[in-house]
Amino acid sequence: MDTFTVRDLRERTGELIREAEAGKLSIVTKHGQPVFVAVPFDEVLVREGVAVALAVKLFDEEHVSLGKTAQLAGMSRPEFMEHLARFNIPVVRYSPEKLDRELETFG
Repeated sequence: MDTFTVRDLRERTGELIREAEAGKLSIVTKHGQPVFVAVPFDEVLVREGVAVALAVKLFDEEHVSLGKTAQLAGMSRPEFMEHLARFNIPVVRYSPEKLDRELETFG
């Protein structure tokens, strides 16, 4: 997630648009305080609304926990996990190193 200042909007509008087209969230700040979030306009937003689309993006970009994003989406954790599965978004993500350590534990 990128952060843009209000001043950046004049100078980096193209970058903000490219980030949204790539499916990424961006935050716009004024005097260091968040003013608004630019949420990509995609099928989730159209079908599910802003809260669910924001929750999905925040979770997918690993900015917010499963519990918090489920709450933002107005769903239980199991409901939100099923929702993420519909978009092929994994709920558990291990780095190769962490996965190797986990496998060693069981091996």
